[in-house]
Amino acid sequence: MGRTSKDKRDVYYRLAKENGWRARSAFKLLQLDEEFNLFQGVKRAVDLCAAPGSWSQVLSQKIGGQSSGQVVAVDLQAMAPLPGVIQIQGDITQLSTAKEIIQHFEGCPADLVVCDGAPDVTGLHDVDQYMQAQLLLAALNIATHVLKLGGCFVAKIFRGRDVTLLYSQLRIFFSSVLCAKPKSSRNSSIEAFAVCQGYDPPEGFIPDLTRPLLDHSYDFNQLEGPARFIVPFVACGDLSAYDSDRSYPLDLEDGSEYKYTPPTQPPIAPPYQEACRLKKNGQLAKELLPKECSINKVDNLPQPLTVPQGHTLLSPKVEDNEMNSSP
Repeated sequence: MGRTSKDKRDVYYRLAKENGWRARSAFKLLQLDEEFNLFQGVKRAVDLCAAPGSWSQVLSQKIGGQSSGQVVAVDLQAMAPLPGVIQIQGDITQLSTAKEIIQHFEGCPADLVVCDGAPDVTGLHDVDQYMQAQLLLAALNIATHVLKLGGCFVAKIFRGRDVTLLYSQLRIFFSSVLCAKPKSSRNSSIEAFAVCQGYDPPEGFIPDLTRPLLDHSYDFNQLEGPARFIVPFVACGDLSAYDSDRSYPLDLEDGSEYKYTPPTQPPIAPPYQEACRLKKNGQLAKELLPKECSINKVDNLPQPLTVPQGHTLLSPKVEDNEMNSSP
């Protein structure tokens, strides 16, 4: 959660800090629950790609607060501890991670699996959508190991040209698949959330993390005919709630002055920590050449040849011919 002017004017960013959430994404899960009652009857939940932990916070309050409720958070990065949350620092593509999750649940399957993970976007939309699709399928793959029959799976999805292929793939394992857009998710963003309810894998399906659910044998073009599956699109959250794309004034309604509130939990060993230290010490500045070694490109340009008035400039071949023809 940054401190830029855009962040400070994002009302969900400010509300997240005021309410003690680690990130504004907590409101996305809360609004999804308002629409689909995700937490009803849930005793065991798994949060994949959990860092920095805003969704784990919501799960801990909604599920972990119960006497028999258990929440397991999985991420490659370290995350600050949360009450009622068991943390696993592991890879969601490894079978050992799935076994460790089941071990914490004492052999029982999970009722709910959520994933708010996303790759580092490149700005190339086709590449970003493909990487997000692979991340979603990795989360789905591990969910097939730990989710009970009839369970629920919620994951972030990037809506793009080939999104119907993902919907068709999810429809194979769940009786109900919906695409939801929470009010706290910016309209300018292509992100949405696939809400999959009623886990019911095909007969004879055996979960296997060594075999991808989506490989290069699939056609990545739009599916047609019976294979095409169009899911309903649902807007979550109160339509009269705050607009995530609008910049609200910093002055509060009662006329009091805005005061900066620090984040609930600073990042733990972020990958950019070393860059921040170098920038603070002025060591990230671009090293300039000394003035005496600087090169002036203008000085190196060829100077135009000045020809005296009344004279013409002849090519060497013309000059040679004139010399040979002289007596």
